[in-house]
Amino acid sequence: MTKMRAVDAIALILEKEGATEAFGLPGAAINPLYSAMRAHGGIRHTLARHVEGASHMADGYSRATGKIGLCLGTSGPAGTDMITGLYAAIADSIPMLCITGQAPTDKLHKEDFQAVDIESIAKPVTKFAATILEPGLVPGYFAKAFQIMRSARPGPVLLDLPINVQLAEIEFDIDAYEPLTPDKPAATRGQIDKVLDLLVASKNPIIIAGGGVINANASGQLVELAELLNIPVSPTLMGWGSIPDDHALQSGMVGIQTHTRYGNVSFLASDFVLGLGNRWANRHTGGLETYRKGRTFVHIDIEATQIGRVFTPDLGIISDAGAALEMLLTIAKERKAAGTLPDYSAWADECTARKSTLHRKTNFDNIPIKPQRVYQEMNEAFGRDTTYVSTIGLSQIAGAQMLHVYGPRQWINAGQAGPLGWTGPAALGVVRAKPNSTVVALSGDYDFQFMIEELAVGAQFKLPYIHVVVNNSYLGLIRQSQRPFEMDYHVSLGFDNINSPETNGYGVDHVKVAEGLGCKAVRVEDPSKLAEGFAEATRLAAEHQVPVVVEVILERVTNIAMGAELDAVNEFEDLAQAAEDAPSALVPLDQATGQPVGASA
Repeated sequence: MTKMRAVDAIALILEKEGATEAFGLPGAAINPLYSAMRAHGGIRHTLARHVEGASHMADGYSRATGKIGLCLGTSGPAGTDMITGLYAAIADSIPMLCITGQAPTDKLHKEDFQAVDIESIAKPVTKFAATILEPGLVPGYFAKAFQIMRSARPGPVLLDLPINVQLAEIEFDIDAYEPLTPDKPAATRGQIDKVLDLLVASKNPIIIAGGGVINANASGQLVELAELLNIPVSPTLMGWGSIPDDHALQSGMVGIQTHTRYGNVSFLASDFVLGLGNRWANRHTGGLETYRKGRTFVHIDIEATQIGRVFTPDLGIISDAGAALEMLLTIAKERKAAGTLPDYSAWADECTARKSTLHRKTNFDNIPIKPQRVYQEMNEAFGRDTTYVSTIGLSQIAGAQMLHVYGPRQWINAGQAGPLGWTGPAALGVVRAKPNSTVVALSGDYDFQFMIEELAVGAQFKLPYIHVVVNNSYLGLIRQSQRPFEMDYHVSLGFDNINSPETNGYGVDHVKVAEGLGCKAVRVEDPSKLAEGFAEATRLAAEHQVPVVVEVILERVTNIAMGAELDAVNEFEDLAQAAEDAPSALVPLDQATGQPVGASA
């Protein structure tokens, strides 16, 4: 055993646990931990401009890697600033470790400067939160924290460290420290036999693949199972990328906001639904009577209390999605060898052929630009390996309806919480995770203005990415949701900018702001110039190694398709003129006929 400060033990533990990417701000009450990180050198730190921004950076890093990002801050407001980040992480089952400094233990009940009960504040938005009051407890608490973050449904933890605890000397041997084994429930053979019995009794089965598939790193097994059974897969927003968009069995996203038209139609034609690692979120299901009618449901999820939370399935199984998929593959292969699996090729071909129809119009030439054209051009400009980052608003909803994603962890999205301002800092965390990848963030102007100061972090630390800002100078989603109230109340962001008349009443000059923060920026006002703008942004990011903002000036008002029921989505205007005589690039073509696979002669 070796005598060392508790913070030196923490630095060694973080390194051994593989949590070596930190984002935060030093301060008096957390400086001892910073001194240990500096001394040991195994943890890379990125200095944020706001602690909430640091929490979103750590979150983005965790989502992009499956590892545990670190968020560090001092006492008092640093911890309270982390709360939105913790909420975003726990809402989407993301492991992330927040560490705060704290006043000395003998000052905790004396209203000391920046002494706040962050443990109590953080408990509702974490899997575990604790103020460590005894130095000897430090190694055990950290071991427990990592086990909790990784066990069952993943999620964030906050550990609060009084400064005297950080500085106290303890006996510690890192060679004797071993990470604790996470608890992950696994489906049994008997349970999976029942799943397959229900599936093979159906005519039109479909898999709903949620974020649990991506958390389990089980996308390969999902695709293998779909191909073995020859049945369609619909990813949720959090599961997007678990099967490539252009795979013949990817049947389109289902939902009342983030969805494809062909995805909803295919789902409504199904009679059996296998939910894997999903939550049955209300913006996925819409009205439950429509969603459930005529269908048998099996729900497999790692979290026991998730089964039956929204509705009672016909069969519920508590299991890690990866473990369930492994057992499904084993038994399905046995049944296929025995010749007892039905032939679902006609149903699969029907869903595949549907992907060449039911598209919304995107090829608008209007000035100001219609948002649909932006996503069309983004699909053309950015390749299959692009990682998209987005969080909330009409920009995210329309993007999810029209963009294409081809792999797991290539759609990084704060799904359930949807905090404004998350996109930019999360994108910086993603760049730390994927330093040689194309990272493209997507924001409306209001999301972009939240935490805009974090662009300076990208400039300082050479973290290049492209941030597409679709600017209608409106709180667009809120404006659209005010329609039933027949009002347009405090949702306009426009004003005459006395310093930038070229903004033409749209208000904030995002180009000047981005440049003032050390980044590059491009403004596009003509749809025919979008491709050029994206190409220039790509060049500038590569050349200067900084974030590049592409501000696209949109028409002020565009209503994006959404509704309350899967069979009653309001298109608002006639955007349903699909390229029905020109098959979508997502649809595999029969090499002999040139027609979509499964299309009738």
